Formats: sequence, C-alpha cells, structure tokens
Amino acid sequence: MDGDAQWTAVIVEDDPDVRDLIDIVLTQSGFRTVVAGDGPAGVEAVREHRPLLTTLDVNMPGMDGFAVAKRLREFSDTYLIMITALSDEIDVVQGFEAGADDYLVKPFRPRELRARADSMLRRPRPHAVPAAAEAAQVPDADWVRFADLALDPGSRAVTVRGVPVELDRPEFDLLASLLETGPRVRSKADLVLTMRGRYATSYFVTEADKNSVEEHLASLRHKLGDQSGRARYVEAVGGVGYRMAEPG
Repeated sequence: MDGDAQWTAVIVEDDPDVRDLIDIVLTQSGFRTVVAGDGPAGVEAVREHRPLLTTLDVNMPGMDGFAVAKRLREFSDTYLIMITALSDEIDVVQGFEAGADDYLVKPFRPRELRARADSMLRRPRPHAVPAAAEAAQVPDADWVRFADLALDPGSRAVTVRGVPVELDRPEFDLLASLLETGPRVRSKADLVLTMRGRYATSYFVTEADKNSVEEHLASLRHKLGDQSGRARYVEAVGGVGYRMAEPG
C-alpha cells in the first residue's frame, strides 16, 4: 500500500448534509476522503481504497450499517466508527458485535468526531492476517513471546513453534491482551471490552457478550493447539475468566 492510501477515509452515509459535514471534518484532520451513499457502495469503496478509517451510518435503506460492518469485517481491518441516531444500549452493543471500533450518536459536534478520528491516527494500523502470516516466517525483536508462541503487534502475526497461525481480529486482540497481563486472571467482562477496542464508548456487558468471548477463546485455543485437559498457552479459570497458562 502506498503512503497516500493509509490516510484514506471512507464515509458511508445516505444523508447528504451529514455526509458533507463528516467530509469536512475528516479532510481537516488530514484524511483523503471517499464518499458512498449506501451500504453496497460503501463495501466496494472500502474494498477498493483500503482506508485507514471508515465512518458508517447505521440507518440506511436496504443494507443497514450493521450488515455493512459485518461484511467489511470479512476482508478489512479498517478502523470503523458507526454514526447513528440509535442510542439504546442494545443498539450500541449490536454495533460493537458487528465490528465497530467506536460509536458516535447523532447529533454530534464536529469537534467530537475530529477527536475520535485523531485518536485513530495515533493507533498502529493492523494488517490482514494472511499477509501477516507470510511475514511471520522471521520473527524479530518486536515480537512478544510466551514459551514457543510469538506475536507481533505491528503485523498482527502469530506463530507457534515457528509455524504461522491465522487468527481473526477478535482472536488476535484477545491473545495480545492476555499476553500483556500474563498470569493475572482476566474476567470475561474485561475481555469483552478488549474485543470492543481501546476507544469503546460503552461499558455495559451482557451475557451474550460474555458468551461471545467464550466462543472466540475456544476457537483461539483450538488454533493454538491447546487441549482441554492441560493448557499450554491460554488457560480457562473455571467460572472466572482466562489467563496465560503457567509454564510447566
């Protein structure tokens, strides 16, 4: 990807007045903007331009923002801010479950959107997992290691005994977060917030959220080769949460 592409933002919004406002704010924040007036056009714009940041309206006719977000997460790690008039807790949770990194409720002030965009600029851009797996052949000093498991935060690559392991976005984020805290037990509610991202605006956690963490961690442990009897990497602490396993 060239230097200009990493500063691209895609705006998916069917209201022309709101679309123009977002366009002005993001342009002033240093982005090159691409606009789309509906969900399918937004999906194609993200696929073509590979933006660092995408803003996504929820209430669009046809393919709504939740459906668009799920489609985007099939191929893109763009930072995703959902912008909507829906402020109910269940709508916010649904947005995060669909893949949003942040959530902004209309009406919003331009300064607030600019602050969210600036926060995104300070975060390293993740790369798609297949490319990361290619780069994983030669781990370097930036990698985080645990026994024979290695993780590179920059390329979002993971290896076990030198062999690349393909993780989806929630699995990688959960593993990286657990590696940061090591043997300390992390509750399921805490890990829900990890999945939502550092700049999440909602901290309400439901049982469905906790079940989602369990499902992602079960998939992660399977990919790492952990067995239910004796965990080598990620250990489930019955009824409490998860942690990195004790060496031995």
